[in-house]
Amino acid sequence: MKSSDPPLIELKDCSLILDEHPVLDDVSFALRHGERWALIGPNGSGKSMLLKMLRGDIWPTPTGREQRTYCLDGESSRQPAKELIAYVGPERQDKYVRYGWDLTVTQVVTTGLFDEDIPLTRPTRSQRMKVERLLRRFGLWGLRNRRILALSYGQRRLALVARAFAGNARVLLLDEVFNGLDARAKEKLKSALEQPRGGHDWIVTSHRPAELPANITHVARIQGGRIVAAGPKRAMQKGALVETRRSPPGVGHRATAVQPRFSRSSRRVSGGPLVTITRANIFRDYRPVIRNLDWTLNRGEHWAVLGGNGSGKSTLLSMIYGDLHLALGGKIERQGVPVGTRIEEWKRRVGWVSPELQANYFAAKSIEEIVISGRYASVGLNEPATRADRAAASRWLKFFGIEHLHERGPRRVSYGQMRLALIARAMVNDPELLLLDEPCTGLDGDVREHVLAVIERLARTGTQIVMAVHDAEDIVPAVRRVLRIGKGGRATQTFTSAS
Repeated sequence: MKSSDPPLIELKDCSLILDEHPVLDDVSFALRHGERWALIGPNGSGKSMLLKMLRGDIWPTPTGREQRTYCLDGESSRQPAKELIAYVGPERQDKYVRYGWDLTVTQVVTTGLFDEDIPLTRPTRSQRMKVERLLRRFGLWGLRNRRILALSYGQRRLALVARAFAGNARVLLLDEVFNGLDARAKEKLKSALEQPRGGHDWIVTSHRPAELPANITHVARIQGGRIVAAGPKRAMQKGALVETRRSPPGVGHRATAVQPRFSRSSRRVSGGPLVTITRANIFRDYRPVIRNLDWTLNRGEHWAVLGGNGSGKSTLLSMIYGDLHLALGGKIERQGVPVGTRIEEWKRRVGWVSPELQANYFAAKSIEEIVISGRYASVGLNEPATRADRAAASRWLKFFGIEHLHERGPRRVSYGQMRLALIARAMVNDPELLLLDEPCTGLDGDVREHVLAVIERLARTGTQIVMAVHDAEDIVPAVRRVLRIGKGGRATQTFTSAS
């Protein structure tokens, strides 16, 4: 295609105002054939909303100057041909949880052929063969008959990426697609995006520059809803792929001014194990995920749980929290929770953060309500919030610099901002145990550093930490014990002495 040919997608002077707040401000952007963009920016800068506007999932706020044009099939149009633009992002993935679309992996990838949410069209033999090739290409062949909701977060993400490759899309919009993937899965995805004959032009967002494909041609940086820099990768400054150092409200200089209570509750007793697991077996979708696990969390210990996608890390944390149960013959003992105690009594002592929890809060009324619900270990509120509830929520919202979002619903904030709200929810009840399933997913560099510093401080002042992560750099220094779950759900334990 010649440089004089019209862009595949072009925005001119497009703005987006939600709840009287500017999310995108006079954005102009063009994607041309042969271009592969990295879109960089902090949490809440507008990356996800820009991708949705490019696809046509949201419309610019009318100002009289906005223009959005498409030329994906040789004809210029103001209407998007969505079957030619594939989008993969956290919200797309969460829809399967919200609506209970428990399809097999093969069915999920097959729906990408026809841009369908659920299977409506019968594929031809050649189309079935294409799906089979994609399942093998992305390492999903062994999971082809598994149900999507029984898979790990990273496995679901990889299935949706394969789904995007199944269709006739010319453009891929990939929003934080590397989140939740282990090292092996990341390399498979990078390899797919770097193939010269892939036939796709794409835009990918990420907070971790090291995971971006090597064949990026252009870089755009967005801050405060504005594209502040954009151009060919070589022409950009050396630091173009490094997050701008900043100190957002409540993170950094104001974090010292907003001091939530870190004091430990008087209900806690010293000595002995907090959680003891014996002969644990857990099945998901009639398949063993955890096998014959014997593990003890003693008072004062902090643990990291490591393992590849689908190894059982999230399953283990869900079991400790009380959302999953052991198979017959296994036993879990929680200190201060004798047999017959309602599990809610335990959950009020535990902070819990996970991608699945984020999906369950999609329809919440407000960010404030989400944080307050942590005081009752509930999803949503059964009773009106009290003054004490609002004061506790306000304290943590301010600490993470998202107090200005307290009235907004989950669909009006970025994925990273929502993750901050869930961490605030987990900490609002002064927990004695904090269970963190990939806590830094979706967080930009500065906010990630701040969150890890908060977790470290909590660990140093008495809150016990169990964190499941893919990246070892997300393990805080206080964690010196590692439970590694290998293939087949079998675990090994290691101890790292203080440096």
